[in-house]
Amino acid sequence: MKPSADDNATRREARYYEPAADGGAACLLCPHGCHLAEGQRGLCRGRTCRGGRLWADGYGRVCALAVDPVEKKPLLHFLPGSTCLSLAVAGCNLSCLNCQNHGLSQAAPEDVPWRYVAPDDLPRLAEASGCGAVAYTYTEPLTWIEYTTDCARACRGAGLKNILVTAGFANERPLRDLLPYIDAANVDLKSFSDAIYNKVSHGRLAPVLQTLCLMRDAGVWVEVTNLVIPGVNDSPTMVEAMCRWLAANGFARSPLHFSRFFPRHLMATLPPTPVRTLVEARRVAEACGMKHVYIGNVSLPGAEDTRCPSCGRLLVSRHGYNVHLGTFSGTCPNCGEPIAGVWQER
Repeated sequence: MKPSADDNATRREARYYEPAADGGAACLLCPHGCHLAEGQRGLCRGRTCRGGRLWADGYGRVCALAVDPVEKKPLLHFLPGSTCLSLAVAGCNLSCLNCQNHGLSQAAPEDVPWRYVAPDDLPRLAEASGCGAVAYTYTEPLTWIEYTTDCARACRGAGLKNILVTAGFANERPLRDLLPYIDAANVDLKSFSDAIYNKVSHGRLAPVLQTLCLMRDAGVWVEVTNLVIPGVNDSPTMVEAMCRWLAANGFARSPLHFSRFFPRHLMATLPPTPVRTLVEARRVAEACGMKHVYIGNVSLPGAEDTRCPSCGRLLVSRHGYNVHLGTFSGTCPNCGEPIAGVWQER
């Protein structure tokens, strides 16, 4: 994608900052709380202090645009079998050692190929692609929140759904401004340890848990992904602590995805997650009261099938991105149990 000649279209002042007495700017978007001097860029690589003001450098600079199955996000209880138009702007406020998209997430918006996409053009692009939803994904959409919010508002006005795929490391006020326009989210809960968050992702756990609660209270459909990394966050004790927190905080019926790790980026010497570790994590999660536990990134029969938590009836079968729903539309035909999610009427 070639850069647009109209760079003025991407020039946007950031919405969440305060001017500093020394002529710099204090960013209020995420818990890092970057205090930036003139010309300095934030840890997310997408916000720069110029002239005593903070600028959102990534506004409209789309570096990835593709049609995806909604299951790729992953979302399994949100309009299964449908597609979404996925887009990204470079940048992320975490620096995960295992990042699979580090070429985009660890880059500044102007340092990768991009094309300008105006928020008002996004509904037309989605509808032309046959998509009823738009997903803000691949990098960290909360670091380009001005653009994410404007796009989500335009898509909501056109009757489209909005999907947020995020690590959830943000402050409360920006999230509260965005969430009224978000229909579904997958939150990457990287571990249940502050020490591991700091070591592996250079972040903290508490803000992510706050994000989950804010989404719950805003009525956003939430699914949680936990990438299980051998020797890092795979202990049954940690999995149990995470699942007990989720169950106790209103997420017992929210899908939990245990995802298999493969060597990536700065963790290229670690082995893939043993399948038995993922199966054990699922057992622990179910014992803690989680009703819909899935295993991703692995070829394992039934790993992503949806079953009724009351009677065990198979409701949705999945083989890769091939989804078989039959006549299921949200209620178990065998026992009448309502299945949490956003389902298409059939």
